[in-house]
Amino acid sequence: MKITVGVKALNEEAHIRDALTSALAAVAPFGGEVVLADSGSTDRTLEIARTLPVRIVQLANLDERCCGAGAQLAFQSARGEFFYLLDGDMVLQPGFLEAGIRHLEQHPDVAGVGGLVREVNTEGEGFQIRAQTVARDRNWLPGIVDRLDCGGLYRTAAVREAGWFADRNLHAFEEFDLAARLRARGWKLARIDHAAVDHFGHQAGGYRLLLRRIRSGYSGATGEILRGALGKPHLPIVLRMGHVRAGAIVVLWWLALLAALVTLQGWLLLALIVLPVAFLSVRRRSLRLGLYSLAAWNVSALGLVSGFFRKRTPPARALAARELTTPSPAAE
Repeated sequence: MKITVGVKALNEEAHIRDALTSALAAVAPFGGEVVLADSGSTDRTLEIARTLPVRIVQLANLDERCCGAGAQLAFQSARGEFFYLLDGDMVLQPGFLEAGIRHLEQHPDVAGVGGLVREVNTEGEGFQIRAQTVARDRNWLPGIVDRLDCGGLYRTAAVREAGWFADRNLHAFEEFDLAARLRARGWKLARIDHAAVDHFGHQAGGYRLLLRRIRSGYSGATGEILRGALGKPHLPIVLRMGHVRAGAIVVLWWLALLAALVTLQGWLLLALIVLPVAFLSVRRRSLRLGLYSLAAWNVSALGLVSGFFRKRTPPARALAARELTTPSPAAE
């Protein structure tokens, strides 16, 4: 089989039909397959998926539910020479898979290729900042990149060489972890000038989203990815990760605040509070977004510490899963 599109989902009834329909249209020219990897949805996600010619697999142990487990479940169920991971709140754009496969076939040293991403939801502070990042960060622009956030098309053989697609322990940053392991083995990643996906995201305010990330364990992914890299060839790459560095800086900032408080250095305490707010406000071109960035950095730093000490399951161990459908003739 030429290609598999894996769609990971948890309670995505609002967008899952569009996501699956776009994936089916994308694989049709190749006779490929679409696999829905469900992490225990309790809404109409599965009901909607069963009306479409897709394979459905579900995580057997819902205690293992996290972003990394959902992505890995999709990959371990795939049969294609190439693999694309799509979130249940994304729509795959026409023609991208053709362009991506052509690029990979023309560049044998490239393990994965992404395209241009359009952020549809920019209501919350977090997604407004993300939209700013997409517009200027080189990793979101065409060319050789460090990672493929928001989905990528990968050579299945290259991923297997790197061990696994997504670390089943990660609550986020599974794309970065995969990229680090691939790059440590000499592979390159690229982004091409072709529309890839529309991303809808969660319709939630920024601070509500931060609270959700703390409760779900998402915020601890910074520590989880660092813990998983210890003693591995990709550790130097992970240490250069922006979230890891930012988390370490915030921890040092906490220590400086504590020292200023203990020594009763009021002017230093005030400066340590005002300067980060000013810096981030200028960087985000908004006091509101600057304050949100400071809150997000603190959440990330807490996650760096808490995630590092979380119990881990060997990431190469296969996830237990239930096949809820048999392969549809239309997908063969």
